[in-house]
Amino acid sequence: MSSHLSVRVDDDLLQRLEDECRKSGQSRSALAKQLLEEGLRMQRHPGIVFRPGATGRRPALAGGPAVWVVARIFREWEGPPGEMTPFIMDSLEITAQQVSVAAGYYAEYRDEIDDWLDRLDEEADRAKADWMRQRAILRE
Repeated sequence: MSSHLSVRVDDDLLQRLEDECRKSGQSRSALAKQLLEEGLRMQRHPGIVFRPGATGRRPALAGGPAVWVVARIFREWEGPPGEMTPFIMDSLEITAQQVSVAAGYYAEYRDEIDDWLDRLDEEADRAKADWMRQRAILRE
């Protein structure tokens, strides 16, 4: 379900929104919705920021990697539970607080992040298969 929201903003803010719309190719409504969603997520999870990327904007740790990078370790960890945080801190050069922020965000948006990781894995598998086919041709 979708509801209408009417908001009054200063002329300067509206102009900045319009400028971003032109840069991103999004409608005013779509961009405002995206920024509102991201802002609410950042307010709920201090330490999370959103960064642009080749496949769209993704949540990341302020001063650290994208959340999916940390989430992959959460998903695949097979070691003792007490060793996971120190491993992540050492591997990704982040603090215990950043690991905690990523865990909180992942806990709330797990389905979204797991879907993203699954798509990344599928793309990696396709790229590897393409590379293997090309190698096979070059060896003939």
